[in-house]
Amino acid sequence: MFSRPVACTFALLLLSPALRLAPAQDAGTSCQQGTEALRVGQLDAAADDFSKCIASAPDFAEAYFNLGLVRLQQGRSEDASGLFTKSLKLKPKLRGANLFLGMAEYRADRYNGAVSALKQAVSEEPANADAQMWLGIAELAAGDPASAATALQEASRLKPNNVDVMYHLGRAYMEMSKQTYENMYRADPKSWRVHQVLADSFEQADRLDDAAKECKLALELRPGSPGLHQQLGEIYLKGNHLEQAQAEFESELKANPQNFTAMYKLATVSIERSKPEAAADLLTKVLRAHPESGEAHYQLGRAEAQLGNSEAAIREFSSVVKSPAGVEPEIQRQSYYQLAQLYRRAQRPEESKLALNTFLRLKQQADDQQGQKLQDKLKRSTESEVQ
Repeated sequence: MFSRPVACTFALLLLSPALRLAPAQDAGTSCQQGTEALRVGQLDAAADDFSKCIASAPDFAEAYFNLGLVRLQQGRSEDASGLFTKSLKLKPKLRGANLFLGMAEYRADRYNGAVSALKQAVSEEPANADAQMWLGIAELAAGDPASAATALQEASRLKPNNVDVMYHLGRAYMEMSKQTYENMYRADPKSWRVHQVLADSFEQADRLDDAAKECKLALELRPGSPGLHQQLGEIYLKGNHLEQAQAEFESELKANPQNFTAMYKLATVSIERSKPEAAADLLTKVLRAHPESGEAHYQLGRAEAQLGNSEAAIREFSSVVKSPAGVEPEIQRQSYYQLAQLYRRAQRPEESKLALNTFLRLKQQADDQQGQKLQDKLKRSTESEVQ
């Protein structure tokens, strides 16, 4: 729901110049009093004043608009919609009227009417991020996620860091995917792709047993399809079933020896299963093809450390911290931690201390950022409840 400051801003913006055009002194006085009441959140008083203004000046479009704002905040969407419609009949170009009419129609569950009004609002003010966002919300509710995504993408361009826009854009993408999958099922319910999609869905919901079952069904229907063994291996890896994961990654590499993602995954499983020789061999191949991969350097460092090759491990971890671009922050932090341990064992105390202090500093920064995110989330939740 829009906040009171937004409503008051529109009331003042539209009402102030109109006061000079009020046909009667009583109308001007009532509208001014209504504006003040609306400013401080006295909605009943504001409604009385704007109603008096309308009675004194029945052709005064701005008075209908402002009374509509009050009714919308009071949850009286039907009344608000009628008032915004009346204001537009009296003044078709009244700024903001189509936007709030669309919001009122949306809250009254008349999504087609909301879309119509909000399209008009966007045509009047294409750079109005709120109009674009509400158009996307209404189109999503009306069952048109593709059009919703277009409007919400524009809103996101206008307001790149707006979490409300991001949320609704994400919903639009999910609905588009859902519709695509439903169409896929209707087209061929026995297709191996249907089982693959279901496996994706179950995995995202952490229903790993169901995900593995669907992936196996897909493999039965299409045993040679690239990527399916890798997908099943990742499901097993997520569930910490390392032996099964290893077997699936190995099967993937038999079908596609140049699948470096599967090769990397197999290497990480090998490290977890204390098979550093196999991991080192695989990671060397990965780095030959992708020398810029910080993740592969990190995992090779782990393998070399397990093999007791301290200097080789130090070289790999050092390469990660020297070129942090594109490397996940957690891997960068852990590389400093590993270096601290390796330097200590090699009796290089100053370097060990420096690496450990850097690890602790980066960890503290990450903890602070996480704490700030939690505070921001709580603040947004509180603000939403107040509105």
